[in-house]
Amino acid sequence: MSEVTNDRDGGRTPRRWNPLARAARCGEALHAWRTRRHGHAPPAHDTGGAPPSPEPAAVESVLWRMRTTVRDEPGALAALCTALAERRVDILSLQTHPLGAHTVDEFLLRVPAGTDLTAAVAAGGGTDTWAERADAHDLVDGPTRMLGLAARTATDAAELPLVLRQLLGRCTIRSQPAAAFGAGPAAVPPEGVLEDTVIRLRDPEGGVLTVERPYLPFTPTEFARARALVELDARLGPRMPGGRDVLALPEGGHVSVRRADTADLDAARAMHERCSAETLRRRYHGPVGDAIRYLNHLLSPRFGRTLAAQTDSGDIVALGHLLWDGDETEVALIVEDAWQRRGIGAELLSRLVGMAVEAGCAHVYAVTQASNTAMVAAMRGLGLPLDYQVEEGTLVITARLAPAPSARTPEAGERAARH
Repeated sequence: MSEVTNDRDGGRTPRRWNPLARAARCGEALHAWRTRRHGHAPPAHDTGGAPPSPEPAAVESVLWRMRTTVRDEPGALAALCTALAERRVDILSLQTHPLGAHTVDEFLLRVPAGTDLTAAVAAGGGTDTWAERADAHDLVDGPTRMLGLAARTATDAAELPLVLRQLLGRCTIRSQPAAAFGAGPAAVPPEGVLEDTVIRLRDPEGGVLTVERPYLPFTPTEFARARALVELDARLGPRMPGGRDVLALPEGGHVSVRRADTADLDAARAMHERCSAETLRRRYHGPVGDAIRYLNHLLSPRFGRTLAAQTDSGDIVALGHLLWDGDETEVALIVEDAWQRRGIGAELLSRLVGMAVEAGCAHVYAVTQASNTAMVAAMRGLGLPLDYQVEEGTLVITARLAPAPSARTPEAGERAARH
């Protein structure tokens, strides 16, 4: 066998193949490769030995919910997204709400810390911009979120104000008699009314349900979703999670603890009639004769949740209320005289605070008299940070609540139903 090479004249000259020479050349190449592979000074372009290229330091980012308005024309939204991308803002979700010549766009954003988000949006053509910090719970997609809110509404009539607030953000929700608007039930049409920052809907319990959010106008989509939840509540009628727990008392005997509502009005009135004037005065801070008039409001699930302690004979001996009060949440207790100092009030308070935590409340407060040592002891027994304010003998104790360990789960919902 021979090799063929080209000479300078373009001819082909046969050359004898020498296996020893070929082996020597291969050995030299292998030796050179090993020297290069394991030597002390590899070439700079050798990625095995070159120092790692510097990488940009990780930048902390935060979640924001933002709403802004752009013109409803081709390229307007693209310009806004481009302006955000130039500042390395990550768009996690987007919803658009067409409004005539303009479109309101809602974003969930991951924003590098220190970014001037307002300036970025303005550079992209956005106007009337509103933003607030978000958290991981906001990462749930819209349809899933609405199904969850509908499920909560279907389970418990007391959930309607809470789900509306979770749907619409920071807002004030009031249930008022229709007579306050001077026209009876016809004060609000069946489809409701949307007036910029105010939504009015027919309350399923009669009257008018008013939702106000002065810092941000409601969109037609938000109005439609709120109306759907209220209609669901109306169709299902009065309802309350069933179940009760047996509470053993330290001195013997037991009572059962369950949810209560306006169906328990007669039993609650009977308990108040058995209470002393001093017990009623400590609870209601006013004329004793007015106490019973408050019960229908206190027991209504539209304004909060109520727990009752009940004996085997069916007598209610204690009531605990968790009352939605704008951004604040009030707790209140009354225990019949013969059943005081037996741990019933403390147990009801602990359960009410647990409900407040599951509802996402940041604080609960109790209004009592400075001389009401039983209520003070019950609040201290929660083991939570407390703030005290005293004015003219009235004591307001505010407890700062630890957030729930995770988002509401079916298991959490079942626990709330049992309570």
